[in-house]
Amino acid sequence: MKKTTLEYRMMLEHNRLKIPNAKLLTGSLTGLFPIILDGGRTTLFIADLTKEAETRERYQLRRDSRLNIFIKKPKV
Repeated sequence: MKKTTLEYRMMLEHNRLKIPNAKLLTGSLTGLFPIILDGGRTTLFIADLTKEAETRERYQLRRDSRLNIFIKKPKV
């Protein structure tokens, strides 16, 4: 027997209540702090504001190492 629309909607609402809040907030920026890098070209969001300096340092190290790949000339 085919389910009616009302029964189907009630079933979806019941299932939504079982989903953890963390999964429902996927993509949400609530509770995150923005870090603006590269003069506003890059924005990172972190949950712990005390790790801002560490995050900036890691980003700079990755950026420098990535740029060095393109700057180096092959040995002839």
